[in-house]
Amino acid sequence: MNLLHMKYAVEIAETKSINKAAEKLFVGQSALSRAIKDLEASLGVTLFERSAKGMFPTPDGEVFVRYAKTVLKQVDAIENMFSGDHAAKTQFSISVPRASYIADAFAKFSKLIEKGTYAELFYKETNALRAIKNLLNDEFKLGIVRYAESFDKYYKNMMDEKGLEYELIAEFRYKLLFHKDSPLAQMDEVTYDDLREIFCKDLKPYTEISHADPYVPSLPFSEVKKEELPDNSDRKILVFERASQFELLAENHETFMWSSPIPCPLLERYGLTQRYCRDNKRVYKDVLIHRKDYTLSEIDNMFIEELVKAKRETFGEEM
Repeated sequence: MNLLHMKYAVEIAETKSINKAAEKLFVGQSALSRAIKDLEASLGVTLFERSAKGMFPTPDGEVFVRYAKTVLKQVDAIENMFSGDHAAKTQFSISVPRASYIADAFAKFSKLIEKGTYAELFYKETNALRAIKNLLNDEFKLGIVRYAESFDKYYKNMMDEKGLEYELIAEFRYKLLFHKDSPLAQMDEVTYDDLREIFCKDLKPYTEISHADPYVPSLPFSEVKKEELPDNSDRKILVFERASQFELLAENHETFMWSSPIPCPLLERYGLTQRYCRDNKRVYKDVLIHRKDYTLSEIDNMFIEELVKAKRETFGEEM
């Protein structure tokens, strides 16, 4: 076994295909297949299940790939440490939900990195399941998971089981987000003395924008469905990143979405406004997570400080 074998196994696990892995690694398919068989023979275990749908790590394979990623990252860190002018690299990585106040905190945090510092900052927007997997695979050091308060026990049990530390960052109710010129803003039931509320029942004619990936892993769909926000629209647009949602809301004034509170400067930039729905009492949580065997660094604490500030500025005393 050598580093090249580890790299091969990691790539196959990520692509789930010997063909795709061979293309990305610039090696022949037969040579790659033979290398994996030799690796399995030397270890005395089967690392991958082969099927017509692709190659998938076995339980032993998942353990091997996780450790292989750690080893490869450490080798890369050593090479970086002793390359060029030997400058120490500052690294920060976090997986987060699609939340504008978190993005705002990251943007302000990035400006705090001293000029001349050799730094790499990784910021990935994803769902709760992938954020947890990113930590367990040691691909990211920090994560923020978002879930409905009713799933609190489920998530805490899971994180305890997987050896993760967790800390509450924010509790909130989703608000309705739409353009300031939307017909929703002109409804008779809404007054300018009560701009924070809007009735869910009046949303039927409009198009709902929502994020397309799930946020509750390993639970039956029927259980998750019970906890989702009400289905108020017959038309939906599903998006996977925040920029699209803001462009859609700004361009199409007959759209709306459920969103965590948005920083005021961002609302102004896109001409949007938010209202609480008095019928929606469901509370959500944003929780900071990291592995128990990981010690927060100085740069991690810098980000967390900005995160708390951004949350306070955006949420205020709303909860």
